[in-house]
Amino acid sequence: MKVHILDDWFDTLRGLPCFSKLADHEVTVWTDHEPDPVKLAARMRDAEALVLFRERTKVGAELLAGLPNLKLISQRSVYPHVDVTACTAHSVLLSSNMHAGAPSYAAAEHTLALILASYRQIPQQTASIKAGHWQSGVGRTLRGRTLGLYGYGRIAGAVAEYAKALGINVQWWGSEAGRSRAHAAGETVAASREAFFASSDIVSVHVRLKPETRGLITATDLAQMQPRALFVNTSRSGLVETGALEAEVAKGQLHAAVDVFDHEPLTDTSNILLTHPNVLATPHIGFVTEDEFDLQFSDIFDQINAYATGAPIHMINPEVYP
Repeated sequence: MKVHILDDWFDTLRGLPCFSKLADHEVTVWTDHEPDPVKLAARMRDAEALVLFRERTKVGAELLAGLPNLKLISQRSVYPHVDVTACTAHSVLLSSNMHAGAPSYAAAEHTLALILASYRQIPQQTASIKAGHWQSGVGRTLRGRTLGLYGYGRIAGAVAEYAKALGINVQWWGSEAGRSRAHAAGETVAASREAFFASSDIVSVHVRLKPETRGLITATDLAQMQPRALFVNTSRSGLVETGALEAEVAKGQLHAAVDVFDHEPLTDTSNILLTHPNVLATPHIGFVTEDEFDLQFSDIFDQINAYATGAPIHMINPEVYP
């Protein structure tokens, strides 16, 4: 099959063990990002299979209309960026391994890294010594603090394990079902939503972005956090009410560590989330490790080979096959 891989910005996949799974296919790897669906379709008009790099490119009717030979879109995990109805209308199969029971440990590790780096002022201290100075300030200890995890899921569970190993107290909030599961597991659940935000030294959100969770974290929630509290988001920017985090950061009390943004790639260097001293920002690298890529794309390439042999797997819209 003629396989096109989108948004591999650092041409990483060719160097991974899993890439050998595509040996029997004609593969084109695109290392830039083309947001215009018409231009994007024009450059890969011969594509029979399309590999998506997480949610970096949206797939809708306009893009699909320009890809007459496309038969398969292969990706992993949730697919809010893919118009499944349009895929079905164009007879394009979407295969996506939902990897039940397997959290992204890379994302959990990055969450912990952001918390540690923020509390110990690692970026500031590194910049200071590189500039020929010595210590630039005084950080804070994590042991004994309270970490509030919003969303009782797999990644949050891994973060909780790491936090407890450091002597951090963990409490939970989320959907009613999530809170019930946390209670049943013997975890600490805050008495109320208001108490959760007000009593947490750190709040980290771990929820899937869906229409019903967009804007889940409100300006009121952030305003209830105590002075110098830290808000961490390695999930999706859309989970926070538009403009709420920026407005709260601008007040000078709330600290933030963010890996996700409303518009990605974020290149506006005047954005307050990049300029404010209370914010530690990273460019959506929570899942970006060689190990995580090899795991994810091994599944994605398996889906291509399964389709090529006439036995597709992980079908989201099976009605289009055969």
